[in-house]
Amino acid sequence: MKTKSMIFAAATSLIASVTTVQAEETMVISSWLPPSHIMNEIIWPEFIARIEESTEGRVTGTVEYQLAAPPSQADLVEDGGADAAWIFHGYNPGRFVTTKLIEIPGLEGDSAAASAAHWRAHEQILGGANEHEGLVPVAMMVHAPGMLHLSTEISSLDEVSGLKIRSGGGVMGDVLAGLDMAGVQVAAPKVYETVANGVADGTFFPGDTISILRLTEVLPYTYRVPGGFYRGSFSIVMSEEFLSSIGEEDAAAIQAALGEDFSAFAGEAWDEGNNRGVTAQMETGQVIDLDGEAIAKFEALVPQIRQSVLSQVSETGVDAEAALQIIEETMAEYSGN
Repeated sequence: MKTKSMIFAAATSLIASVTTVQAEETMVISSWLPPSHIMNEIIWPEFIARIEESTEGRVTGTVEYQLAAPPSQADLVEDGGADAAWIFHGYNPGRFVTTKLIEIPGLEGDSAAASAAHWRAHEQILGGANEHEGLVPVAMMVHAPGMLHLSTEISSLDEVSGLKIRSGGGVMGDVLAGLDMAGVQVAAPKVYETVANGVADGTFFPGDTISILRLTEVLPYTYRVPGGFYRGSFSIVMSEEFLSSIGEEDAAAIQAALGEDFSAFAGEAWDEGNNRGVTAQMETGQVIDLDGEAIAKFEALVPQIRQSVLSQVSETGVDAEAALQIIEETMAEYSGN
């Protein structure tokens, strides 16, 4: 027979359990590439796990797809359609300028180092431009150095002039223009049909994306240059309203659990995805490393892009040179140099 104390203890435990369930907040996370993409397979699960741990289970998250087009993710969160999302800054030209610094070709280090550097520069200097107004950035990240994927074979970048290449904006667009290629503006999920229909001859992407979007079927030639043509800049943002709704303690705990450390984690995941994609491309197509005279045109372009980006960022009112120094020093620190 149960004693009164045992019954009381059981009832108390049940009430506590119900209270915990009732107190749990589930944030809606917007994502816009397939579930098999590393953003959804690796990064978002870790994001949710860190939030759950930091809030002792009071806050969790669920990933939902196709809530808005990729270029509309910032507006989606700001307008309350989702509580968190990931943004590719190049999709919003004019709004995000300082984020082009991390995209400059020639920065030395892997994507974990670059993502950590991206966060540190944002926190110390670039955030002063207030480009994420209405949103709360909780991580910054970059994908692996971008490659050029084509439907036809080339032996030198001198041969790409006039080709129609899909561009997502940012420094990717600057490289495209500098190599005399014609830009085709389309978001990542639409690239396959754009190429298959002959509207574009190729695209810039890291390896994971060409694999996930089945672009290896229509773009059999992948071209790499040392350090990549560019890096793609992203941020993970949360809703100001959602963070306010969960209270100061949990909001602070979430932000403390993310930031630079999580940015580095995300960058490492992007590199893992890139390696998978390159392997997939090697199975059905070709991955070709260009160097020497074959990339002379690009190498001559890099200093021009660097100076142009520094000028653009300076016009936002922040110290672009100091921010770039932070990026380079942080990447060297993470790389053990």
